Amino acid sequence: MKIICIGRNYTAHIAELENEKPSDPVIFMKADSSILLKKQPFFIPDFSKEIHHEVEVLVKINKLGKYIDQKFAHKYYSEISVGIDFTARDLQSKLKEKGLPWEKAKAFDGSAVVGKWVSKDQFADLNDLNFRLEKNSEIVQQGNTKQMLWKIDELIAYVSQYFTLKIGDIIFTGTPAGVSKVVTDDQLTGYLEGQQLFTIQVK
Repeated sequence: MKIICIGRNYTAHIAELENEKPSDPVIFMKADSSILLKKQPFFIPDFSKEIHHEVEVLVKINKLGKYIDQKFAHKYYSEISVGIDFTARDLQSKLKEKGLPWEKAKAFDGSAVVGKWVSKDQFADLNDLNFRLEKNSEIVQQGNTKQMLWKIDELIAYVSQYFTLKIGDIIFTGTPAGVSKVVTDDQLTGYLEGQQLFTIQVK
């Protein structure tokens, strides 16, 4: 089971981190041990003083696929959700300065929150989905999938050129603007089209 993450897929988020707009999707991976176990709090790791939340729409792959044509990509998933890509921003910045990989900042244990999976069929248009993250009952991030530089089916087709997609693989499709630091006792709650799909405590 793989966790495939897409970086820099929302223009406003690219701007807030002062990154360069990519010509192709930016791909990085999280370890399977990065998934935060259900009903468990997120513990801020000792190696970082600046953990940021990044809320994202998630897609769960439901059949084996390689070199998937974009027009057939919709057949490779039936459920979607929202989740959080926790990022050790201070560590990531240091790694980026040295041109080193991001895994220590992105793929550490517990860094991937996966919300409740829901059928994609309940939504009229997957390219027009509202989602948001609330921190202590205040909206801190909100986005719509129409703001993506690369839409879900485009991402599946692109990723499958490099990695065989397998049943159970999860794609994190990128985060909108509004990322910020989490602190002890924060409560983070994620919504997709008004449905609450996760809530976690920060410890």
